[in-house]
Amino acid sequence: MSKKEVGHTFLARLGKKRLRPGGKNATEWLIKESNLSSDSNVLEVACNMGTTMIDIVKRYNCHVIGIDLDKAALDKATLNIAKHGLERQISVLQGNAMKLPFPDNHFDVVINEAMLTMLQNNAKEKAIAEYYRVLKPGGCLLTHDVMLTKQDDAVVEQLRKVINVNVQPLTKKEWKETFEKHFNATNNISGPMTLLSPKGMIRDEGFAGTFKIFRNAIRKENRPMFFQMFHTFKTKKDTLHFIAVCSRKH
Repeated sequence: MSKKEVGHTFLARLGKKRLRPGGKNATEWLIKESNLSSDSNVLEVACNMGTTMIDIVKRYNCHVIGIDLDKAALDKATLNIAKHGLERQISVLQGNAMKLPFPDNHFDVVINEAMLTMLQNNAKEKAIAEYYRVLKPGGCLLTHDVMLTKQDDAVVEQLRKVINVNVQPLTKKEWKETFEKHFNATNNISGPMTLLSPKGMIRDEGFAGTFKIFRNAIRKENRPMFFQMFHTFKTKKDTLHFIAVCSRKH
């Protein structure tokens, strides 16, 4: 495999289904904040393989559109949606977060997990402005990203090297200020990243799923990148946290 494989693509190839810094618990908090119902019209930006969309539709019987730039991820999502028999309620399309192909005031909820960190700050603000535009008044934006407990350029540079993405994570204060440029009210939770912690992986993937991931990770071609990522998240755990934010449009 290419040495420049992007971190979340690499983990998905190993078998990881939940690719979010705060894991299932952070996603669950966001979903509870959104007051979803069967009438909700939902957009997931950077939907990846469709795990969150499928969970939501199974629980709330609502309609979801997923959008992603990565065609390979959309192909996986399409297969997963068909496997669960949810083609009538979930549709996917290729598109750009900074130029959403939807009218104003269209969605009740926009979900965007583990993507804004990957954008530079001016691009973050363009994407958030688009999410605000397509949300109905009273609708909410649910985001879930990497958070720095303190500004540390060395840690950010190390993270960029191990996941092969020019990420720009923010502190809690900076995330809050970024959302509040557009949204009137925000609520958040934060805590240590659980993406590759053994306890977090078992909670997110189950014992069998975690075993499969580690079995694939120790293969010769995967071992260097996996252990670089694992080492970085473990040794920088005091600086690399997650944040989940619910931002409401009034």
